[in-house]
Amino acid sequence: MRVHLRLLRYLGPYRRRLTAAFACMLLYAASTTVTLGTISPLMQVLFERTGAGPVPGMAAPATGDPARLAERAHQPLTRDNLIRWPELLQARVQNALVDAPPLTAVARICAFILILIVIKNMADYLQAYLMVSVEQSALRDLRNQLHAHLQRQSLSFFHARRTGNLMSRLTSDFDYLRMALAATTSTAIKDGLTLIGSLALAFHASGRLALLSLIVVPPATIAFGAIGRAMRRRSTRTQERMGELNAQLQESLSGVRVVQAFQAEGFEQQRFAAANEGFFGAFVRMRRIAALARPVSELGLVAVAVTMLYLGAREIFLHQSLAPHTFILFVMALLATVSPIRSLAEVNTNLQQGIAAAERVFGVLDTPPSIAERPGAQALSGFSDRVRFEDVRFAYDGETPVLDGLAFEIRRGEVVALVGSSGAGKSTAMDLLPRFHDPSGGRVTIDGHDLRDLTLASLRGQLGIVTQETFLFHDSVRNNIAYGRQDIPAAQVQAAAEAAHAHEFIARLPHGYETVIGERGVTLSGGERQRIAIARALLKNPPILLLDEATSALDTESERLVQAALEHLMRDRTVLVIAHRLSTVQHADRIVVLERGRVLATGDHRALMEQDGLYRRLYQMQFAG
Repeated sequence: MRVHLRLLRYLGPYRRRLTAAFACMLLYAASTTVTLGTISPLMQVLFERTGAGPVPGMAAPATGDPARLAERAHQPLTRDNLIRWPELLQARVQNALVDAPPLTAVARICAFILILIVIKNMADYLQAYLMVSVEQSALRDLRNQLHAHLQRQSLSFFHARRTGNLMSRLTSDFDYLRMALAATTSTAIKDGLTLIGSLALAFHASGRLALLSLIVVPPATIAFGAIGRAMRRRSTRTQERMGELNAQLQESLSGVRVVQAFQAEGFEQQRFAAANEGFFGAFVRMRRIAALARPVSELGLVAVAVTMLYLGAREIFLHQSLAPHTFILFVMALLATVSPIRSLAEVNTNLQQGIAAAERVFGVLDTPPSIAERPGAQALSGFSDRVRFEDVRFAYDGETPVLDGLAFEIRRGEVVALVGSSGAGKSTAMDLLPRFHDPSGGRVTIDGHDLRDLTLASLRGQLGIVTQETFLFHDSVRNNIAYGRQDIPAAQVQAAAEAAHAHEFIARLPHGYETVIGERGVTLSGGERQRIAIARALLKNPPILLLDEATSALDTESERLVQAALEHLMRDRTVLVIAHRLSTVQHADRIVVLERGRVLATGDHRALMEQDGLYRRLYQMQFAG
């Protein structure tokens, strides 16, 4: 219930539309009930009327004298008379419908029914439109909130989860949330009010028979409760299986080049088929439980209806305590409860599925970002002195250290290179600067400020990052270069591309800067992708530049062009570069050699080559020929 109430809070900002929808639902239920109530006077006019009499289906007035009824029918609705409104309303209906000439009465009843049907359907249309607007607005807000929350999570959050599973939170889970909101607002309220109106008519016609018909409520409640609990368990499992299926699909499509290169299509088909089979089994088991709700409710209702039909016949023929038209009204009112009860039985099914989905969504929303701003975090206005790593320690799993007492500094205007064997901690050290991770010990500072005391926006605003694995979006070249800054003039975008040696190949594209380059820039070569990434960094114009060896996977010609672009990018900036090809860092101001998360040696290329250390051995291994 707590999860359900939390979900319903998202409807709060739209209370005006919600109130209007509720009013339409109330009008729908009232018009349905009144339409049902016209059965009794119609039956009396057609088959039973022998003169003036009480209004069928209603309690007899204080007197059955037609003159008294006519007198009451024309009394004004004064303050005193409002206290007796049921009696006066009954008298007016009696006078207008039942006491009129037969053809006139039938014509009036038919016209009245037609008006009620028009009102009922207009109300139904309006409430449906308003509720769709409200429910989709609430889901839009929740989806935006979930996406924004995911964007604030640290890299470790995504490393621990499959992308497809997270995507299912924003897609398939929201389908169940939509059904839950629709079930608990539109269906539950509209059908609930209709059920109340039908039961009120049934009690009005025969209170004793109506009470007897309610004996089915306790066992039905127990049965629906058991079905609901089973549905939530099955629904949770089904949604987990859907997440696994999405994850498998996302991986196989993203890695299609590797799949085809290793002729693993059959293997991927088997993996997908297994995940698909898991979802199939979970979904069928869930629907098997859900399918019980409708037949259980219908069986109970039919049993009640048959029983009431027999008991009503006894009242008419043996005890003569129930008028035939009243009994018909009772039976019709009882039958009118079938549709709303069946709908309400399905509401429970949809509600349990929605609660299971909401638990998954709120589980992500309730996961606090491991990288967050401290209260009172200050904005970094600029960079003027140095970056320092002070006895920094870090472990991804909290136990095995990746960085162990790392200490070095980067002065303003310097180019500092990190080198070392694989697993030495180079990329981890670089990831600490934009706070993709926080150190578990020690600290990283900019101009003496601990990074954790700065706002994330101001910190990352000082940094430009170009990585080996360039990520480009399925968008135009222009939007990829000006990513996140769509107000940048086209001339500035072109100037950045020219500085990155990218303008020439961009101009040859079918639509120039407006050419859509496909997912991850698949239509471009590796060198072209890197130059667009460098143009993106140039346009940002950051004082501190982080380079994760952007040339290691390129051919000679592409490397030459990218290196030229990097030299332009690095000009007059403070640079931290990870070097896999040691030839690219020979001109760095300082080279920091890492091993097992610690600084092994520091110096320029010539000084380190004079030492018989790790740097010299790595260099000789690369240039052994």
